[in-house]
Amino acid sequence: MADHASLLKLAETEVSLEITKEQYGPVLTNPPFVYLDGTLNTRDLGLIPDSPLRAGFAYRSGLLSNITDNGRAVLEGKLGIKRVFDLRSQPEREKAPEPVFEGVETTWIPSTRPGSRLDLAMFASGGGEAGYEDMYLEVIEVYVPSWKAILEHVRDRPDEPFLVHCTAGRDRTGVFGGLLLTLAGASEETVTLDYLLSRVGTEPVRLMLLHLRASSWKAFTDGVQKKYGGFVQFAKQELGFSEEDLATIKKNATSPRS
Repeated sequence: MADHASLLKLAETEVSLEITKEQYGPVLTNPPFVYLDGTLNTRDLGLIPDSPLRAGFAYRSGLLSNITDNGRAVLEGKLGIKRVFDLRSQPEREKAPEPVFEGVETTWIPSTRPGSRLDLAMFASGGGEAGYEDMYLEVIEVYVPSWKAILEHVRDRPDEPFLVHCTAGRDRTGVFGGLLLTLAGASEETVTLDYLLSRVGTEPVRLMLLHLRASSWKAFTDGVQKKYGGFVQFAKQELGFSEEDLATIKKNATSPRS
């Protein structure tokens, strides 16, 4: 498994520059990434360097609609995933229907409202931090029912590995990754690394996506701190979890299973 420093160096490659297949190929086929044929940007949150999460429990990825038979066998068998959370919108699901997996429960919960149209002017200055802060703060707000269902799964079903995905596995899924890692006690550096790894995980579709920068993620987390008091307070105030619930979530997400 690559170390924190080497992964971070590759993940901080400017989006205007190509990461060659020779560079990203070995990374995407080794931890923390999971080679799930027909998917993109798939990784085990427990294998991020310095992650407090236990391996083999919480996975994240891009859409699953193009998964191959081999990928399906890995998801159902080797990974032992028992539940998939789909964060996509209804139009996205209609365009690329979610596969049905044997022995796997799929959960889709509509967002509380449709997402706003992006104001591209907000991405024009600096590294686009203002735009990302606004976009991600909206994501964390309108997907409250999904965040609650995912954390309830961690609290109540610790023996059932799960996967969360959107389309690219980057923005909405990135917010989920940051939330769970933070509640599990991850450092800011570890949370930021997980976010930035989508720069490598989405390299095959790089030209379709906007920039990924550490400063964009920091602008978002600063916004969460200002608006909610941080991820922990968000989980308490907006999702309704008690201190006891959060302690259970942290224990289930981090402690090895017997």
